[in-house]
Amino acid sequence: MSRGGAAEQAGGTRARELHRRGLEALNRGRPLLGARSLRSGLRLLGWPDADGGWRSHRELTFRLLGTLAAAEVACGRSDRGFALLDSTEPLITGDNRGVLLLQRGLLLTMIGRVDDAVRSFDAAVPLLERAGERVALARTLLNRAFIHQIAGQVRPALADLARSEEISRELGMTVQVAKAFHGRGSCLLLAGDIPGALRAFDEAEQGYAADADGMLVVLAVEKARALLAAGLAVDAARVLDQALPRFGGLGMTQEHAEAELTRARIALAVGDHAVARRWAVQAERRFRRRRNETWAAVAALARLRAEFATSRRAVRVATTAAGLADRLRELGLDNDAEAAELLAARAHLRRGEVDEAQRRVRAQPGRRSTLDTRLQRHVVRARIAAARGDHSATFRHARTGLARLAAHRSHFGSIDLRTGAATLGAELARAGLDAALAEGRPATVFRWLEHSRAQAFRSRAVHPLDDPVTADALAELRQRSRVARASELEGRRDAAAARRCVELERQIRAHSWRASGTGEHQNGVSLAEVRAELSAAGAALAGYFTVGERIHAFLVTDRTARIIELGDLRMATETTTRLRGDLDVLSGRRLPGPLDAAVRGSARHLLSVLSEHLVAPMRPYLGDNDLVVVPTGPLTGVPWGLLPDLRGRPVTVSPSATVWLSGRKAPRRARNGTTLLVAGPNLEYAAGEVERLAAIYPDGETLTGADATVEATMKALDGCDVAHFATHGHHEQESVLFSRLDLADGPLMAYDIHRLGAAPRHVILASCDVGKVVVRAGDEILGFTAALLYSGTRTVVSCVARMDDQAAVEVMTAYHDGLSRGVAPARALADAAVKEPMTPLVCFGSG
Repeated sequence: MSRGGAAEQAGGTRARELHRRGLEALNRGRPLLGARSLRSGLRLLGWPDADGGWRSHRELTFRLLGTLAAAEVACGRSDRGFALLDSTEPLITGDNRGVLLLQRGLLLTMIGRVDDAVRSFDAAVPLLERAGERVALARTLLNRAFIHQIAGQVRPALADLARSEEISRELGMTVQVAKAFHGRGSCLLLAGDIPGALRAFDEAEQGYAADADGMLVVLAVEKARALLAAGLAVDAARVLDQALPRFGGLGMTQEHAEAELTRARIALAVGDHAVARRWAVQAERRFRRRRNETWAAVAALARLRAEFATSRRAVRVATTAAGLADRLRELGLDNDAEAAELLAARAHLRRGEVDEAQRRVRAQPGRRSTLDTRLQRHVVRARIAAARGDHSATFRHARTGLARLAAHRSHFGSIDLRTGAATLGAELARAGLDAALAEGRPATVFRWLEHSRAQAFRSRAVHPLDDPVTADALAELRQRSRVARASELEGRRDAAAARRCVELERQIRAHSWRASGTGEHQNGVSLAEVRAELSAAGAALAGYFTVGERIHAFLVTDRTARIIELGDLRMATETTTRLRGDLDVLSGRRLPGPLDAAVRGSARHLLSVLSEHLVAPMRPYLGDNDLVVVPTGPLTGVPWGLLPDLRGRPVTVSPSATVWLSGRKAPRRARNGTTLLVAGPNLEYAAGEVERLAAIYPDGETLTGADATVEATMKALDGCDVAHFATHGHHEQESVLFSRLDLADGPLMAYDIHRLGAAPRHVILASCDVGKVVVRAGDEILGFTAALLYSGTRTVVSCVARMDDQAAVEVMTAYHDGLSRGVAPARALADAAVKEPMTPLVCFGSG
């Protein structure tokens, strides 16, 4: 071989390696890096010089140009990309025409011309099959699946993804396999299977982490969309805010713009409309710079939604939204077009133009409408009916939408996702309640109050997924938490241990989202059923709700059901916060006499204020009945038994009337008579408290000192009759599933409770703060006490503030003495608490 021939061969080998590197970088989500390698390869071959060496490497030159075209479009240089692809025309043969169609379809997809793209892919598939181009075939199927997904065609998308994955596995194309999982997750998200989508995204993440780390930011956007669809907007924002800065050096302008659009939607979900508009405008500009008019129109819709929420110019919004709907329909985005039509309808409603609003709502939803769009359609139709005074139609539309949401939520196994989903139905529930209040019939008002709160309790409990990764993370979390706690007790903070605990909690929580539900959903109870049970129990029920800034109670007794206007919400919220502060101070170190008297006086005053705002107007109707309280929002943190109007009265606090009655009517399992008594570490009176209680329950199981481990406690707690914990408790407001009780070898967490095979019947938590809850939209609650109620525990007694340790011993001894004599929990607590007037214990559940 001549020197010239050898050099040409070497150049071809080097150019082939540069093509491999460029393609690999592009697949890894690094188009800028890939473009540099691909241009170097073309220079080596002398392209486009007439006498360049590329003439001897026509197929390689074709591949280099096609891949560089994709890299240029990915970087936002669409004209340059298509010009490069057009320049390959002299290099086309019968064997590589299918590859050219693949590349053209890919570029068309990247600029939003989806109809043209799918035609190109459809033409490419048979050509690639005949030419034996299996690598290109796998890529074509993957990209065609993406187009099907955009069009809402889940079934053909999943079919293409399955075939692409099969070919990619056979060829060892690990990144393509990861992309197939990524696409499957996107399809499942579109179909509403959020747990399935998250499982697929996790599979994709493993593949990307090993071979395509640049794609991790793209995957983060998809995960954020899934969390947003589940109602977890704050979590979605955290995921996306970590990913957004990493787009800068990757050159992925399309994906970057999509991330910004998703961030706008998250801001809309949390009501931050100014922020939403900024993100939407930024995304729209970026899409237009790429000449991607399809995505630019979608971003324009997000911008318009933000403007509608903050602007009084409803006429402009209505006109613009209607025109945008036409544009989106022309682009083949029917779901987005329907969403724009619904926005126009809302704008007309704001102006009182009911008939025009009705004209903007389709008679039937689009065939590929997403859950969010369908729910919005029900909201708009309910509001139109309400504007016409048609309560029956309002109820029908709101009820249909909530039933659709209930079916959707029932497929979530995670309590976190189930409670988050209430956000999606909040406006529907409010529309129904507003109409019920306007109509004024007690049974209807009751029904809609029950529709508007604590829906997550109506889905059957599912155990978290149990796998080695989560088990290892839990074990490490307990060990790190123990280290962090030991540091706190020594008066210092172990920052490294605390950071690692946060990381592990996020990992475990994210894994819990992958659990699927059973699809079962319990119906609510009727007013007649509740009244009958209240009569048998000698009780009244007060269901609290708000109208504007005023608190109201729906009061039910065996003789009456009425709405009573109470006090001011803001005043009650502020008073509750100040009261808990006073109670926390009283539970700490012994105060000097004058200071102790001042704090107690302040607490008594605040309790009187709360009693006047929350109970006083109901005095004429309560008689000597026990009371069942169904609180709303911040009222979940009220120590109800301390209020002067309720002192000495048995009070049970329940998330809803349905939860209360369900607990009362649940089949009584055969009691095994087991009582569990647990004393935690670093608590002066814990061992003495448990010793006293052991005298009341001589056959009970007692765990103290080194024996009070998490494993031993979980084993004994599973299915027991009564369990009592004398331990330190910690409510974690920002990571509520990891609220915990301190045990000998680490924390027993709210997350652990969901892993029990059978819930204990009755649990007493003589621990500070673990009666606190995080309240989400729809009065959905999360916390340690809530975890027990979700798992099936009938009654939980716990603290909504800190509690004096020595006082707890006296109250708990009296409480268990009453229980052992057959006194009902709410009555036993009311009697026992008289001994200590500032003990913030509350009886939760069914009493």
